[in-house]
Amino acid sequence: MAEETTTNHSSTNSSSGKVLLEVRDLAVEFRTDDGIYKAVRGVNFDLRAGETLGIVGESGSGKSVTNLAMLGLIPQPPGKITSGSAMYAGKDLLKMSDKELSKIRGNRIAMIFQDPMTTLNPFLTIDEQLTEVTRKHLGLSYNEALDRAIEMLEKVGIPGAKRRVFNYPHEFSGGMRQRVVIAMALSCDPEILIADEPTTALDVTIQAQILELMQKLQEEHNTAIVMITHDLGVIANMANDVLVMYAGRKVEQAKVHDLFADPRHPYTLGLLNSIPRIDEEVGAKLSPVSGQPPEMSQPIPGCSFYPRCPYHIEQCLQIDPPLIQVDSGTQHACLRDVTALDPPVSQSAHI
Repeated sequence: MAEETTTNHSSTNSSSGKVLLEVRDLAVEFRTDDGIYKAVRGVNFDLRAGETLGIVGESGSGKSVTNLAMLGLIPQPPGKITSGSAMYAGKDLLKMSDKELSKIRGNRIAMIFQDPMTTLNPFLTIDEQLTEVTRKHLGLSYNEALDRAIEMLEKVGIPGAKRRVFNYPHEFSGGMRQRVVIAMALSCDPEILIADEPTTALDVTIQAQILELMQKLQEEHNTAIVMITHDLGVIANMANDVLVMYAGRKVEQAKVHDLFADPRHPYTLGLLNSIPRIDEEVGAKLSPVSGQPPEMSQPIPGCSFYPRCPYHIEQCLQIDPPLIQVDSGTQHACLRDVTALDPPVSQSAHI
């Protein structure tokens, strides 16, 4: 199954950056007591240097699994990559041995995991954890790696880095721990940074600081970022392109402005309509996407969004919509043109 922001900060970026990562027809499944759970179903995308690809969708839509699979972090069994390729530097990540991948993970491709509390080892000091990365991948001595660790902590805004590098994770606040995780991910100047919900559980002030930091570091190193999040506000301010996932597959992809101003898939429209808007009257109710995602361990007849879609027609129960290329920057998987339906799609008030 073939599938494939611009924001205030990214709208000036060119779409002609070098393609660093090409993912094609990626499919991942898990064997469970209830049957085969098809977590990712034929996902495609390109990632370019200096740009940010936002991946959005509800929990269980396959966002994290897609990226964990590329780095060989899916436990096998029960997980299994059943098809696809992920081409990086002329080689397929999915066909590499764990030894080969270990030279790339944390080095050329780094990942910020969702929870810094579980990412950092509570029994090791920060210097032990940060120096391990650069000693392994860059061949630095401990003293050289320590200097690099302090430099990175200062770069991510940790005050008193020369002293605090010897602290334990529990001696840092949640926001500071997340900064440490980012420092670790960026220690080897990776070409690609995968950020999986990097601002989860942080207050809005710290969120803004973390995102601003990531933008600054991206500009300095021309890093390509994959931003996985539920937060469409983060996407609006970070991404160049947006990939919308539902039930393990890509249902829409577009430039960020086009996605917010002119969504083409009913699920995308539902996500946009479920967020608060400043032009609504006080007390106005949100419009959440009704229903629940499908059970991925069971066969899905027709369109997976059919039971929740206010625009479905009879054919939707029989046909799994293929991705349609609307223009050079937009794809969607829907049998209908939601832009022409009643009620009309809300326009740029979403931005």
